Amino acid sequence: MGDIKQEFLTYREAVKVIKNAILQSRYRVAANANIGMINLYYSIGEYISANSRSDKWGTGAIDTISKQLQGEIPGLRGFSPSNMKNMRMFYEQWSLELNRQSVTGDLKTDSMVTEIVPIRQLPTGELNETQISAFYRVGFTHHVEILTKCKAFEERWYYIFRCADEFWTVASLKNHIRDGDYASYGNMPNNFILTIPDEKTASIAVRSFRDDYLLDFTNIRESDDYDEEDVENAIASSVKKFIMTAGEGFSFIANHYRLLVDNEEFFVDLLFYERNLQCLVAFELKKNKFRPADLGQLSFYLTVLDKYVKKPNENKSVGILLCQEMNKTVVELAVQDYNKPMGVATYRLGSGIPEQYNALIPLIDGVQQILQQNGDDE
Repeated sequence: MGDIKQEFLTYREAVKVIKNAILQSRYRVAANANIGMINLYYSIGEYISANSRSDKWGTGAIDTISKQLQGEIPGLRGFSPSNMKNMRMFYEQWSLELNRQSVTGDLKTDSMVTEIVPIRQLPTGELNETQISAFYRVGFTHHVEILTKCKAFEERWYYIFRCADEFWTVASLKNHIRDGDYASYGNMPNNFILTIPDEKTASIAVRSFRDDYLLDFTNIRESDDYDEEDVENAIASSVKKFIMTAGEGFSFIANHYRLLVDNEEFFVDLLFYERNLQCLVAFELKKNKFRPADLGQLSFYLTVLDKYVKKPNENKSVGILLCQEMNKTVVELAVQDYNKPMGVATYRLGSGIPEQYNALIPLIDGVQQILQQNGDDE
């Protein structure tokens, strides 16, 4: 019996080793393919820029070339007129960042076919290794979205790094840009630098949380009569959308998470695990303006989580207080008095129906009543 068990364990270990080798190989193939595609599109963009910005090509040249390419290479994807213009934009925008002047017609067709110049080998303004690695891990569609929606290069690099590190889909990237992540992340009043010993982890914590969260997906309007538990339950029922708002590193554990201390119950509004920080994150909701006393309750929850819930290999729990209003000066002073990692952010609910449509509210309510009645009858 023991030999069979040992043989089973040996086979399972072999499967694990081979599986990891396959996955790593697939990742390298995909990564190399993306590097090749990015270099190709950049170089083609340079070629299109050189000819379309001069007198060499007439009006409608890109459309004509795209159509002929489709005929020459059946099933060719990614070379529609709009995407070829994106390649041109891709080259022109990044060549400016690299302080490299655009070529003005001296690029030859045959050199385009036989020589693709890697971005890392551009003669001036070279990117550092960290930037190059992130740049090549991001898909071309992501790059186009970032270039189109973000004008400042600091903001563009922010989203490139986030996409590369957190494997954002294009849809996720659009949501983060729409919600203004760049302006919100890193600005939340907190005491992370003082309470997290490891400087690198503290830096990650600062970047992991926003100073304002848009919770319009909860379908609770600012004008509604609601309480904190309503918001908590709405977030729990739409947790995927909250994670898209909060950040890709979050994994949901529970809402109204029960803590038991000497037969006395306490409840954390929302409990998550943050993979980048490797720690539990407790979100506590407050409907009104921030009060320094609220931090005492949150600090207690963190103490209990660290004592009874946290695993030995995990970092200390982090607490985020979400309130509707705050005075940042008051918050910054208040959090300094606590030795638990905590921060305070605001949240916004949906603003409801625009004023010009208020006349439709009775009609909408009537339709909802009819639908509800039909549902009950069924």
